[in-house]
Amino acid sequence: MIPVIDALQTVLNVSKRLPPVTVPLHDALGKVLAQDVRAPDPLPPYPASVKDGYAVLAADGPGEYPVVAESRAGDDALGVILSSGTVAYVTTGGPIPDGADAVVQVENTEIVNDAADGTKRVRILVQTTKGNDIRPVGVDIEKDAIVLTSGERLGASEIGLLATVGVTMVKVYPTPTIAVLSTGDELVEASTGHLGRGQIRDSNRAMLLSAAVQHQCKVLDFGIAKDDKECQGRILDKAFASGIHILLTSGGVSMGDKDFIKSLLEKRGKVHFDKVFIKPGKPFTFAEIDFQSTESKILAFGLPGNPVSSLVCFHLFVVPAIRHLAGWTNPHHLRVQARLRQPIKTDPVRPEYHRASVIWTDNDGTGNPGFVAVSTGHQMSSRLLSMKSANALLEFPATGSVVSAGTAVSAIIISDLRPMACDENHMSSDSAFASPGIKSHRITTDSSGNVEVRVAILTVSDTVAMGAGPDRSGPRAVSVINSSSERLGGARVVATAVVPDNVAKIQNILKTWSDIEQMDLIITLGGTGFTSRDLTPEATKPLIEKETPGLLYVMIQESLKVTPFAMLSRSAAGIRGSTLIINMPGNPNAVTECVEALLPALKHGLKQLRGDKREKHPRHVPHAEAVPADVWEQSYKLATGAGSDYSCSCCK
Repeated sequence: MIPVIDALQTVLNVSKRLPPVTVPLHDALGKVLAQDVRAPDPLPPYPASVKDGYAVLAADGPGEYPVVAESRAGDDALGVILSSGTVAYVTTGGPIPDGADAVVQVENTEIVNDAADGTKRVRILVQTTKGNDIRPVGVDIEKDAIVLTSGERLGASEIGLLATVGVTMVKVYPTPTIAVLSTGDELVEASTGHLGRGQIRDSNRAMLLSAAVQHQCKVLDFGIAKDDKECQGRILDKAFASGIHILLTSGGVSMGDKDFIKSLLEKRGKVHFDKVFIKPGKPFTFAEIDFQSTESKILAFGLPGNPVSSLVCFHLFVVPAIRHLAGWTNPHHLRVQARLRQPIKTDPVRPEYHRASVIWTDNDGTGNPGFVAVSTGHQMSSRLLSMKSANALLEFPATGSVVSAGTAVSAIIISDLRPMACDENHMSSDSAFASPGIKSHRITTDSSGNVEVRVAILTVSDTVAMGAGPDRSGPRAVSVINSSSERLGGARVVATAVVPDNVAKIQNILKTWSDIEQMDLIITLGGTGFTSRDLTPEATKPLIEKETPGLLYVMIQESLKVTPFAMLSRSAAGIRGSTLIINMPGNPNAVTECVEALLPALKHGLKQLRGDKREKHPRHVPHAEAVPADVWEQSYKLATGAGSDYSCSCCK
């Protein structure tokens, strides 16, 4: 097997740029220029006005002047000569009359009523300077200047430049003509309504034809060839004789007894390699065919039969070859660094090209703008859905390890880059959690604007964050809090989020919810055990300003009634600013137990956090209403154990 970089270099070394052709201007878009283009005349070809206004002699200064001429765009202004004490009306792009040396824009003038003799007059309100608002001859393009050079790709602006300098026939490098052939007894046309046993519709041919057209190639469809060596050979010969530059076949390149493509290409040319060290796409053949009737050698790509493998190999190897033949100076794909939104496990044997959607966000997880890569899901080579919406291939070496969310990786861009989308799969730009590996949601209710106690629920789980499992504890916590709203002083859950077991990501949300959004209560779920990935306490403790050990004691006591494993909890709890943060276990039942255990005191504590220092126990009697008591007698009773069990600390 040949490494990817060596395989690509082999393809490019064999590929030779096609001879240039001359095409009409309207057919040149997207092509590569094969000649330098010079300007036959200057632009502008005459001194031109930058604005609508009045051509003047700058030395005349402000004052009232007769309008002796008009010079509009499209007029030559020949015969119009300004002398001191006169002005001429000019429009944007209009020629400047001889004698004038400046333009005063309309906004700095006033129309004066016509004189009795019918002469138009204008009042100039400002002093101007020589050359003001005048484009000199050749200021944009000088005569004989090179405006475009050979090797430049022609976009809309370049087409405009060609038209500007009068070029209507353009010498360019053509794009190649590509033949596409599918092989396999199992394949039937996409139009087949009912599939028989062992049949599948041919998706590769339609896909590859479309992919070639996207790159402005002319295409020839050679249909489906059954797994018959003679039949396939005849079709290959017909394709090679049709004037093509590239042949794309799919299927028939593996190790099966009906895989004939490699041997057929060997008989007709030189096979450079037949396996590539890559996932997906290992069975991939590249050959060079020297057909008698063609001026140049034909490049034959035997692509794998699996749809994803076929398209990935097309992007990695065929697209650079197309660009090289079409005269591109740099045929390689754009590569960017993107941060993973979720953890991704790499293949232990082969380098992998993981399909993903790369989007631009105003926060890539580091607090700075950047690219974020979102996996398209399961990466089986037969699963064409993994190519849906993919605009990038993420490059992963063969390590067999998990690349954590937030890691910057190389992304090969294979389609248009997208701005950040505002939906469930892509963070909105104003979200505080626009970070890879984080899923956040805002919860709105009819009474959300009047919520007394605002609660946020954070689920900490690698599994849930990467989409490998459902979030069971988060919805349970939301249900428990909202159903206990009255007992918590009007509490409602207004925000939820899911993050992987990553200290920085946990802290990012905790700080945002407490410092910026000023939540009253934050409950984290999960990550409190003994495993190496249980990091929620380590993320929480540095943020806490005041510890609340009593809450942890009550939660453990309640959980110990159910399981002795509760003693293994390493939860943290405390106050940051005016926000109470509590770590709870990730088990849905444990969440219910812990919240129920804390209910009797949470309302009291949350009100104190909000500044109500006079919040008392429900059975507390205000001092002013209490029956007077002898202080010495009260002290004696307390000392001898005969006193009452006062519920208020200030009465003890």
